Amino acid sequence: MRLLPDELVAPERFGQFVSVGVVGAAFDLAVSTGMRELGVYPELAVFVGIEVAVVVMFLLNDNWTFAERGVDGLAAGLRRLARSNLVRIGGILVQLGTFSLLYRAFGVEWTLAGLDAWFVVSKVGGIGVGMVVNYVAESLFTWRVTTE
Repeated sequence: MRLLPDELVAPERFGQFVSVGVVGAAFDLAVSTGMRELGVYPELAVFVGIEVAVVVMFLLNDNWTFAERGVDGLAAGLRRLARSNLVRIGGILVQLGTFSLLYRAFGVEWTLAGLDAWFVVSKVGGIGVGMVVNYVAESLFTWRVTTE
């Protein structure tokens, strides 16, 4: 009995997902750090950055990582986007929780090149933990990778 579908643990698909995640992380970090530097409350800046990244990553995953899994058409794509957002709620909460724990509990004062470097480090920590949750959830529920 297999616990995980072969497609879920396939190195190529996981590599594509991670590559898309790197692009999403860049959008996430740019948006959230920019907002934070403009004085936006840290957790709100993080949430907006996450949502921008979710949309960017969905579009990339839908057209590359899981391209053969989706039904064509705008309505089907919008349903997958809505499902992706719902599925990612767990990963978003994990990412926000990890960020808050690192940023607030450890509260390191560290500025680098005029930026709150501890904010960025905490964001990267949250992204890393959230990525694992998102990969499994997206594979199983958004693109319905199965053992069959």
